Amino acid sequence: MSAPVLSRSAAAEQDPAVAVRRSKKPSETTWLIAGTVLVGLLAVVSLFVGVSDVSLPRLLAGDPEAWDLVWISRVPRTLAVILAGTAVAVAGLIMQLMVRNRFVEPSTVGTVESATLGILVVTVLLPAAPIMMKMGVASVFALGGTALFLAVLGRLPARNTLLVPIVGIMLGGVIGSVTTFFAYKYDLLQTLGNWMIGDFSGVLRGRYELLWIVAALTLAGYLAADRFTVAGLGADFTTNLGMNHKAIMRLGLVLVSLISAVVVTTVGAVPFLGLIVPNIVSLLFGDNLRRAVPWTALFGAGFVLVCDIIGRTIRFPYEVPVGMVMSVLGATIFLALLLRTRKRHA
Repeated sequence: MSAPVLSRSAAAEQDPAVAVRRSKKPSETTWLIAGTVLVGLLAVVSLFVGVSDVSLPRLLAGDPEAWDLVWISRVPRTLAVILAGTAVAVAGLIMQLMVRNRFVEPSTVGTVESATLGILVVTVLLPAAPIMMKMGVASVFALGGTALFLAVLGRLPARNTLLVPIVGIMLGGVIGSVTTFFAYKYDLLQTLGNWMIGDFSGVLRGRYELLWIVAALTLAGYLAADRFTVAGLGADFTTNLGMNHKAIMRLGLVLVSLISAVVVTTVGAVPFLGLIVPNIVSLLFGDNLRRAVPWTALFGAGFVLVCDIIGRTIRFPYEVPVGMVMSVLGATIFLALLLRTRKRHA
């Protein structure tokens, strides 16, 4: 009786050399740790970039002026960049799953414009209103604007891939026009520009702490990741699994709206981030939200850190708002993704 013949794959599995090579392949956790270290290094670089001289020798020598500058300005700014980048990228990922379209984000569906309109309304009616009230009103307007977009989307005869972002951009354009009109009427165009262009130059200790709210909202999005993944497969599929599709959509609506409102109120709009980062993560790791959220957070934080460092150094000692840098880089990356997708389908 002849000995059984093993297949090539089975023989490879029994080969110790193959097993050693496979065991040496870095796991996803290892890559996540490496990505976290890289973002940490970018954060350290961010602490030492700026007009004022903050160098390692001065800090090691115990220079009180250098340490005050670090704790009052550099650390709050770096934390604000990381928190805003993480939250906006995750909000874009949730929005794309809710709408089931890869070409949308809060700034292309009217959410950011609605939050800006809310801030303008409270600024006109209650100029001395505290920041928490502005954030609350902006959140309500952002909720209303996002809900309006979803309602319009639900009445479309077909979910064409390109029609969805076009509708969102048109709705955002209408809301933005109304906002600009009233800002012009009440001589608030310059203030409006500060909200529409993300800028971290004014972040100091005591002016960024609201962004810790978006950290909690991002964590909530991660905890509900499995539900958003199922909801992204459609209402019928979600209902068949015994889940409430409308409740999940409402949760996503609240998370996206609150994140957008807090970020706009604190540092202004951060364009393209919620659009390109989820697409890159989706290409690399798929559409499982629980798996994608940590990578989206890392990519988002790292991308905004890079843009902020570029904005502080490209015209040194002057500073370019991070929103402008992100607009250029984000549009370039997004066009590259579109051309790559077109070439793959061709």
